[in-house]
Amino acid sequence: MSAKFGPAGNADAFARTHRSSLDAPAWLAALGLDCYEYQCGKGVHIGEDAARRLGERARQSGVTLSLHAPYFINLANPDPEALARTTGYLLQACRAARWMGADRVVVHSGALMKRTRRQALDVAKTSLLAVIRACDDAGYGDLTLCPETMGKINQLGDMDEVLELCGLDRRLIPCVDFGHLYARSLGRDDGPEAFARVLDKLAATLGEDRAGRFHSHFSRIEFTPNGGEKCHRTFADHGGFGPDPAPLMDLVARRGWSPTFICESAGTQAEDALTMKQLYQNALER
Repeated sequence: MSAKFGPAGNADAFARTHRSSLDAPAWLAALGLDCYEYQCGKGVHIGEDAARRLGERARQSGVTLSLHAPYFINLANPDPEALARTTGYLLQACRAARWMGADRVVVHSGALMKRTRRQALDVAKTSLLAVIRACDDAGYGDLTLCPETMGKINQLGDMDEVLELCGLDRRLIPCVDFGHLYARSLGRDDGPEAFARVLDKLAATLGEDRAGRFHSHFSRIEFTPNGGEKCHRTFADHGGFGPDPAPLMDLVARRGWSPTFICESAGTQAEDALTMKQLYQNALER
């Protein structure tokens, strides 16, 4: 197996010539990409018929699907009513994923809400266990939930926190957003040594097999000194925005791992995903 590459949602180039996301899989396959993350960040609004048609077209095109759950999910909220809402949102996301044949659902960890990181993480762990039980009860136990590393410093979701969440159940796979890690470290998490430390930590915590199948988001990101992530950039943007994808592609190729890389560049996510794939293929050939 090899790594897969594709965009989060629809690139500007696609939107200029197509009106429906149902056309995305064939368009991506023609570019040479092989995965696509359907965005439900503002809520799960896709119906069963459209989801099933998207899934069928993805299968015909050889494109693997994942789904991003709503952004407003907060596993770290201690309010029982908030947990009930979070569980409902994730069950909706899993239902849509099942309809379209997506096998991974990416979820945000949550906000600190003026608590210590330890307090917020403990709440998130309890909430995530409740969500997993609800997903099992609803028949979605075969879907993979992917807690995501976050880019703002006051958000829950640094690398260690996400790995602790993933320690709750072997079916959980981290969504390692290298742009987010770069932003929350104020630019330190970039380059071969920093990327190698992340991959080593994945392997040491999850085991080589599970680590090698990690989910990933990648984009260049602009950050602020106090808050971390400000906005996503493109690979073509000038101004020294990081991180640089080339060292990461080299490391993944040399380890023989097969992660899924979803590019979140601002409008050029398909083109930049293809650049990442080319860097990875070049590394395989060296």
